[in-house]
Amino acid sequence: MQQHIRYAVTADDVKLAWSAVGHGPPLVKAATWLTHLQYDLESPIWKHWVDFFSGHFRYIRYDERGCGLSDRKVPKIAATHWVDDLETVVEAAGLAQPFALLGISQGAATAVRYAVKHPERVSHLILYGGYAVGGNLSDDPERRKMFSAVMDVIGLGWGNDNPAFRQLFTSRFVPDGTQEQLDWFNELCRRTASPDVAAELLEARGKVDVRELLPRVRMPTLVLHASRDKIAPLEQGRLLAAHIPGARFVQLESRNHVLLRDEPAWKEFCAAVLEFTGQASAIREAGENGLTVRERNLLALLREGRSNAQIAFQLGIAEKTVRNHFSNLYRKLGVRSRVEALLHTRPGA
Repeated sequence: MQQHIRYAVTADDVKLAWSAVGHGPPLVKAATWLTHLQYDLESPIWKHWVDFFSGHFRYIRYDERGCGLSDRKVPKIAATHWVDDLETVVEAAGLAQPFALLGISQGAATAVRYAVKHPERVSHLILYGGYAVGGNLSDDPERRKMFSAVMDVIGLGWGNDNPAFRQLFTSRFVPDGTQEQLDWFNELCRRTASPDVAAELLEARGKVDVRELLPRVRMPTLVLHASRDKIAPLEQGRLLAAHIPGARFVQLESRNHVLLRDEPAWKEFCAAVLEFTGQASAIREAGENGLTVRERNLLALLREGRSNAQIAFQLGIAEKTVRNHFSNLYRKLGVRSRVEALLHTRPGA
């Protein structure tokens, strides 16, 4: 997969790296920890997430301040900046229509804050593995103890050459991960954030509290949560779903905070997201009409008057690949040109 990485500058002069890949209706992912726009595409932890969302949406994501390809040295890290940063990326992406908003883990709180502040911009709210209350504010004493212990681990060994310290942290994210996946995750820790920033990020996450905002969410909301998640307890997912009016709740049987490609819970997650956003019916309709989802999306871009170069840029593929896709599409439709394809597929034709 090819992608074009761009930069947007926040009001406090922080450069945020963001990218849009795929085609279809827009879906924006609020930043979460341990991502890197470049390495995610080859990651055994995140690649299938990018593949899935970019296969059905114009998938917009960014590295949070202090991490990945965004500015590493930043003036301050706090929950208030997370919403500002999301606003900056949305504006940079030039989204003219309401979009689906995805919040994973800490990103769920950011997504809730944004959705309450900009209800007219968000068509669907999707929260996975999220929490309304950070570990340091939890009513559960065991959760508070664990949060404190993880803070100690980060302070002792985040940047150390010995991965043992980081593995105590990362193994809680993917307890069913293979050694290859854990090794990759351990290395990502060093690639994405310095020890000081990692500690500051975790401390800020521990102070999250969006409980009072939940009743003010007004768009359709889907809450998904792994049953034995060690990072965000299942009770937090239930809390989100119980206090967001009309929210749908899906419990997934998994121990992993980041769902892995080969586990059944991942397939259930994908199916629930497609059904919730209406993409499942679009896929069924595409199959019934003999066109693939990609072919139907190419036609949609064609109707918008996009050139091959513009389509290639938006989808993150070569212009030659776009021409090949259109050649196959023309053959399937029995036409010879763009004009004929538009006439053949216009409403009422």
